[in-house]
Amino acid sequence: MRIALGSDHGGYHLKEEIKKFLEEEGVPYRDFGCFNPEAVDYPDYARQVAEAVARGEFERGILCCGTGIGVSIVANKVPGIRAALCHDTFSARASREHNDANILTLGGRVIGPGLARDIVKTWLEAGFTGGRHARRLAKIAALEKEYATRLEVGEKGCGCGGRDAGEGGF
Repeated sequence: MRIALGSDHGGYHLKEEIKKFLEEEGVPYRDFGCFNPEAVDYPDYARQVAEAVARGEFERGILCCGTGIGVSIVANKVPGIRAALCHDTFSARASREHNDANILTLGGRVIGPGLARDIVKTWLEAGFTGGRHARRLAKIAALEKEYATRLEVGEKGCGCGGRDAGEGGF
């Protein structure tokens, strides 16, 4: 298994700790940056990692920013990505077993290196259990495809009849 790894400045130090852990475990990875703690824009790095995983160049990815939220939002914009923000081992295991998460996101300002190592280890070792969860993932993939088709034909809004349809929405 090859890992695509990336961070912004807020997750830089945690990413460096994760690199050490991956090296100790003999897990190959590629670091997509950033390469120092100077301020950068997290979407640039999250996109690179997510696209590399979506193309199949890497089986999984790990992204870090200050909270893990920003990189998770960006990664989940890429079709085929199921990024999960996990700050405990239970969520890490469930994200793999139930959601087949292919990107783990972590917050460098939220958790320390010891817990991050435990989370990464749990996430790397856990597998997708399939069964009823596969049915749910198929629904997510169908939704993703539906919205991609709507965007291709220039349809605006979600089709739910909300504000985009001129009805006030929410």
